[in-house]
Amino acid sequence: MSITIQHISKSFKDVVALKDVSFEVKEGELFGLIGPDGAGKTTLFRILTTLLIANEGTATVAGFDVINDYKSIRNSVGYMPGKFSLYQDLTIEENLIFFATIFGTTIEKNYDLIKDIYIQIEPFKNRRAGKLSGGMKQKLALCCALIHKPKVLFLDEPTTGVDPVSRKEFWDMLKRLQKKGITILVSTPYMDEAELCDRIAFIQDGKILEIDTPEAIVKHYPKPMYNIRSNNMYQLINSLKAYEHQHSVYPFGEFVHYTDNRLDFNPKELMLYLESKNLSEISIQITQPTIEDTFMELAK
Repeated sequence: MSITIQHISKSFKDVVALKDVSFEVKEGELFGLIGPDGAGKTTLFRILTTLLIANEGTATVAGFDVINDYKSIRNSVGYMPGKFSLYQDLTIEENLIFFATIFGTTIEKNYDLIKDIYIQIEPFKNRRAGKLSGGMKQKLALCCALIHKPKVLFLDEPTTGVDPVSRKEFWDMLKRLQKKGITILVSTPYMDEAELCDRIAFIQDGKILEIDTPEAIVKHYPKPMYNIRSNNMYQLINSLKAYEHQHSVYPFGEFVHYTDNRLDFNPKELMLYLESKNLSEISIQITQPTIEDTFMELAK
């Protein structure tokens, strides 16, 4: 295994950030840690990259213990924190040279690893990092995390605040890096990005809710899911939440995702109820649950 985590717990005074977290990441796997802000993702990343020490439990990265072998881990991993942390006053090229020098290497030696990414920002190599767009900062940070050819790459919410086009380009880059044998552990609050991972772990309030492939996790959803809409979506949501048999009600795009508590649920009965609330143009159709629906169900 490339990463092993066994019963990791971490607290900050009265705040429990991680509670008995355990999972493994296989060598060459693209593994996603999925959860909202404050779920414990960054705390776990900092423990695995030897920046924090857990209160309980053990972990290894690339075969090295996070406490006893911390120097070996720092030479074996690339870490891209959630906040852009490169030197704002240095240019693209200067930042890259600086990080290559720290790890005792050169841009030329590992250029093949970053080439597909770097060629997109190379025309602006003399521009200061602080003047770059969000997508360009993202690409530069990834280049700096890769320049020493790490065995494991940690990416902490790398696409937060980045436009949709840059997000797609970034995930395409991750897929190409994975083919080069790099193990990637990425955290994200975006449920659509979870579907791009080989396996995912849902995390909420410092606890792991479930671990599996995205396809398998969706199949675990316990109830039939329905798309519902009407002429007044706000009133529809409130009416559904007041319905005595509702199990879950969540806005989802132009629909409301609805599940019912009963095994013998009849949509016609719900239709009559909604009509009694003076709603019209009502549509009730069965649909497939999403990753987001599954997370919401597990987090209840």
